[in-house]
Amino acid sequence: METSTYDKEKNSTEREKKTSILIADDHSMIRKGLKLNMQLTLGYNDIEEVATCSSLMNELVKKKYTHLVLDIILSDGSTLEVIPNIRRVYPDLQILIFSMQPAEIYGEALKQYGINYYLSKSVGDEEMIQVLQRFLQNEKPVRRNTIPHHDNPFTTLAPRELEILHYILKGAGTKEIAEILNLKMNTVSTIKTRIYEKTNAANIKELMELATLYNVNY
Repeated sequence: METSTYDKEKNSTEREKKTSILIADDHSMIRKGLKLNMQLTLGYNDIEEVATCSSLMNELVKKKYTHLVLDIILSDGSTLEVIPNIRRVYPDLQILIFSMQPAEIYGEALKQYGINYYLSKSVGDEEMIQVLQRFLQNEKPVRRNTIPHHDNPFTTLAPRELEILHYILKGAGTKEIAEILNLKMNTVSTIKTRIYEKTNAANIKELMELATLYNVNY
């Protein structure tokens, strides 16, 4: 039996009421823009905002969220540092990455955490709304035929390597990175060596030039 228009609208309204959204981005204008689009265009009202990794984790403890819209780089670090914990503690939380970081680099790496929604901040309003709507309705993302980036040296990096890459590019030394990420110095040294080998960069200058070339922000 075909569902009536009334029933469809009723089901949609009930779903929107149950949906609780958290936006994590260190740019206030982006948070406000996303929030307005979700409220005015998509009809979702239970939306909170945070700007840092620490406030993100605190907010997740305080309230049960169904959906998280997350940038890769926040003001106090990379969210790659907290995503494994989020996945472990909140396995049912739906996550969408909304970032300027290249999807061909970070999107593939994050799939191992079950994160399949990756939206570039450079997309147009219409596409952004369509993707957000599918995400918030818990639909599978639309498969896109992407051109392989075999020449991109960063696409082979694992999440932990991308995490440490962020601090290398910021100029942090091995000891500082180890302290920030609570890792042993020899672990950081080993991962740094792998990063240089995989990217075929001889030194930090070449690594930074490659990052600029392939739009890896830090």
